[in-house]
Amino acid sequence: MKSEAQDLAGPVRVMLVDDHQTMLWGLHTLIDAERPRMAVAGTARTCAEALAGAAQLLPDVILLDLDLAGVSTVEFLPELLANGVSRALVLTAAHDPDLLDLAVRRGARGILHKEVTAEQVLKAIAKIHRGELWFDADTMERVFGQMLGWRRALRPEPPAEKHAALTARERAIVSAAVELSGSANHEVAQRLFISEHTLRNHLSSIYRKLDVPNRLGMYVYAIRHGLVQPDQAGRRHEGFNER
Repeated sequence: MKSEAQDLAGPVRVMLVDDHQTMLWGLHTLIDAERPRMAVAGTARTCAEALAGAAQLLPDVILLDLDLAGVSTVEFLPELLANGVSRALVLTAAHDPDLLDLAVRRGARGILHKEVTAEQVLKAIAKIHRGELWFDADTMERVFGQMLGWRRALRPEPPAEKHAALTARERAIVSAAVELSGSANHEVAQRLFISEHTLRNHLSSIYRKLDVPNRLGMYVYAIRHGLVQPDQAGRRHEGFNER
């Protein structure tokens, strides 16, 4: 693993994860040409190098292949993102929808196929860094449909008891998390004036009550079912003290 640009605060810091040296070289050259907008934070060719790099370098975006010499990076994707800073963008030759959907459910913010243009790679990195998503329409429909059960017959309104089970504090957290959908947990916690540990505890309770797997699922649920009103999107949320 090679560390670079660690002292740069301005550029989007990208860690490249691929077991093919030629691909790494090409991506490295592509991103280096974007300085000072982007910079290579480091490279990795194995799972161990990728995990160490994510923990030590804290890159903004991890651009990774799904197959490292026969080892699926999907299996350790949550660990790569455990630093609370990095966002994952998959760059793969695979077209298996089940594998790609699993990568999304485990935290990938976007999927690119290796036949895309260099311009699309750079655009996707920038969007992922801004907190946006990069999926085609089919992937969005499959993954979000599975997460929220849209493929089953839906009742006009979700069970009222799900919403009623949320405390006022949990509703405030949902609202803040939706407003700051592109931000890491520690940034949401700072907005609410609570610790990240306290936030994680509340999020776990919210996920359980709403029957969603993660923050992305909570975001989609809240928007689709009107748990957060559109006019709340730009509203400033008041914090509350920890107990």
